[in-house]
Amino acid sequence: MPGFTDFVFEAGLVARSIGDYFSGGALRLGVTGLSRSGKTVFLTALVNNLIAGARLPVLAASAEGRIMRARLEPQPDDAVPRFAYEEHLESLAGEDRRWPQSTRRIAQLRLTIEFESAAGWGGGSSSLKLDLVDYPGEWLLDLPLLDKSYAQWSRETLAASETPARAPLSEKWRNALIGLDSEAQASEDAARRIAELFTAYLRRARDDVYALSTLPPGRFLMPGDLENSPALTFAPIALGDDERIAPGSLAAMMERRYEAYKAHVVRPFFRDHFARLDRQIVLVDALSALNSGPAAIADLENALSEVMRAFRAGRASWLSSIFRPRIDRILFAATKADHLHHASHDRLEAILRALTKKAIARAEGVGAEIDVIALAAIRATREAEIRTGGETLDAIIGVPEKGETIGGQVFDGLAEAAVFPGELPADPEAIFEGDAIALPEADNDWRFVRFRPPLVRRGEPGPQIRLDRALQFLIGDRLA
Repeated sequence: MPGFTDFVFEAGLVARSIGDYFSGGALRLGVTGLSRSGKTVFLTALVNNLIAGARLPVLAASAEGRIMRARLEPQPDDAVPRFAYEEHLESLAGEDRRWPQSTRRIAQLRLTIEFESAAGWGGGSSSLKLDLVDYPGEWLLDLPLLDKSYAQWSRETLAASETPARAPLSEKWRNALIGLDSEAQASEDAARRIAELFTAYLRRARDDVYALSTLPPGRFLMPGDLENSPALTFAPIALGDDERIAPGSLAAMMERRYEAYKAHVVRPFFRDHFARLDRQIVLVDALSALNSGPAAIADLENALSEVMRAFRAGRASWLSSIFRPRIDRILFAATKADHLHHASHDRLEAILRALTKKAIARAEGVGAEIDVIALAAIRATREAEIRTGGETLDAIIGVPEKGETIGGQVFDGLAEAAVFPGELPADPEAIFEGDAIALPEADNDWRFVRFRPPLVRRGEPGPQIRLDRALQFLIGDRLA
């Protein structure tokens, strides 16, 4: 990543890349997104559609009948957990159908796709090894920490916590810092208390009501195998004007743990997983941010810019694939398009394009291909036109999750309901107006309900919106 010049670390990356290249040359597709963006559902649907031979009209190899079969292979990396595909697929089946559990740690799956070459159609056959790497987007937001000192991170995090959208959420943590002497003797009790309050602030900021996105360190929210570890017992604290840190002080202990977090958590993730990716899809729950108002939208825009800053984007070549892989295709996908009528899908894409404008400009400048789409990897609704009061309204029909409320009605999780989704603004820039959080009681035309998965036969792919278009962009050229 830019500015990271540690020779030994870079040499390790090169060695790992050479080993990957000469051990099979699989295409490594990273799947990420911030909390509740639908990573697990996307990956499950992707694999299920390919294995089941589903009709995918926009994926050229599928539309032309050139995909012979797709099959799962043994786990390629013994040190990485396997993505629980079968378990997630089962959770979507039957009357008790439910969405799979969210991504909480890195996971991997290898899929081999056998296909007829377009150039040699009718005789030439080939195969593509596709390594699917699923990881929490919150971990990705840790990568910029590698270039930040503890003092800089503390200063920036404290400043952000005082903004109008965050101040009410961070109040307990900030109050605990009042009168705290950063030069006082190191205390485990004090460190634990401050870290717990800081983590509670991050968790509250991530809640559906607020849907804030820029919340590093990522492992505080998605600890994985570090849950309850001392490695997560640190937090930003106010330092003196000169940001001097006295040896043996509370600030010194916090700084030491912050640096340890970077060395033992962030760098290994970057070296062993992230720096080896060839293609990337970033799933974005733009609807949740819209629900929460302009402050959440602005925070999401900042998070997506940080995500792009972390990517090693650029035009791929055979030399770079051996010595230093670059992500040459990046897809930003606004999920849950099925929560809107198709007439609003173009507007959802326009909103995501506005959110990623700065990030896209950075990646395109180094030769990477970028696309933006609205999709639903599994479509939970169907569309209808309903006449009411002499006019015809566009509606979506599905089974809302138990406890979902709209217009004063509380849904039971069993009955179907027709929902009139809010109309997104024609001008995407309108979403940035203001600096407030839209609380649940606010009059907000963009409040969206959650729906249960559709009822389909066990193992059968569910209906989807633009999953085939996503696949064409991400792997279509490798199936030519």
